[in-house]
Amino acid sequence: MVSNGHRKLRVVIADDESLARKRLRQLLATDPHVEIVAECTDGVETVNAIRKNAPDLVFLDVRMPELDGFGVLEKLDGVRLPAFVFVTAHEQFAVRAFETDAMDYILKPFTRDRLQAAIGRAMQRLQGDDSRTPSLSTLLATLNARPKSFETLMVKSAGGFKPLKICEIDWISSEDNYAALHVNTSAHLIRATIRTLTEQLPSRVFARISRSCIVNVEHVQEIQLKSHGDFLVILRNGRRLDGSRNFRQNLPGLLGRIR
Repeated sequence: MVSNGHRKLRVVIADDESLARKRLRQLLATDPHVEIVAECTDGVETVNAIRKNAPDLVFLDVRMPELDGFGVLEKLDGVRLPAFVFVTAHEQFAVRAFETDAMDYILKPFTRDRLQAAIGRAMQRLQGDDSRTPSLSTLLATLNARPKSFETLMVKSAGGFKPLKICEIDWISSEDNYAALHVNTSAHLIRATIRTLTEQLPSRVFARISRSCIVNVEHVQEIQLKSHGDFLVILRNGRRLDGSRNFRQNLPGLLGRIR
């Protein structure tokens, strides 16, 4: 770990996107306090680089081939953990990142000032009390105890981000590579696909009813069958959503879970 102001901060960059690695490398190269000791394109490379180079800080993408960012943490058995800054385009992972005691969470695209702020935090933390760095056993216990689905999503607010309880979401619609989380009369955009959210949200609460729509079954008031196998979902707030026959297999479970 960094013990004084003379030794450089040893950094590993881990991201499967070449442009993202290049941007990080260029920005970090301007900081005289930083030394890049490795660049990695997947999770396995990252684990090996951390074991070999013993870095002080790792800029870690959440989504990578072989192992994702959280999988990397789980593989670091017997290794003194560096500080981690998660760098990703997906804000919904913020809650889990901080549950692993990540030092920071940077959302792409980021600015030079935002990156410098993360480096500053790293140097303060690594030059301070090492007892703040969790043991691997504590970290793995946190990861393993956590359910696969999540209960909170991070959404943008005027001051940055704020947590949104998924139970408050009425329905979710697709907006290209984004998803709109509809809560009462408001909508919050996050960078995620409907398919990804379908896999991650608890199936006991959410059901996909079309290619572009997921509903919170606790907020459904009525389902009306239409011609050709299609159906209409009416929410308690009066919102009417079209369901596709291609997703009618979700209907029996949906009907059974409506209060």
